[in-house]
Amino acid sequence: MGTAVFACKASDVAPGSVIRVDFDQGALAIFNIEGSFYATDDRCTHGLSSLSKGALDGDVIECSLHYGGFHVPTGEAVLPPCSINLKTYVVEMREDDVFVVLD
Repeated sequence: MGTAVFACKASDVAPGSVIRVDFDQGALAIFNIEGSFYATDDRCTHGLSSLSKGALDGDVIECSLHYGGFHVPTGEAVLPPCSINLKTYVVEMREDDVFVVLD
């Protein structure tokens, strides 16, 4: 398993929203869905757009470029034209800190 690295404060991500966090390995999208935190690659697998600029509808993030979508908890592509699943990461909460396990 990879190393857990600090991503952000929980308070940085309002409920029902997403932010972008940059790491040396690339950018991740950090989601707060009803108080549960999730992390995925920030780049859409279809059109190379930043998912953190998209619209979060419940637990589905819709890409702002072609309006395809992904189920955030699983990374499954659920709205066309997206067909390749999104990489997800394990999130660890440490008090008000969000850590992501990078591999």
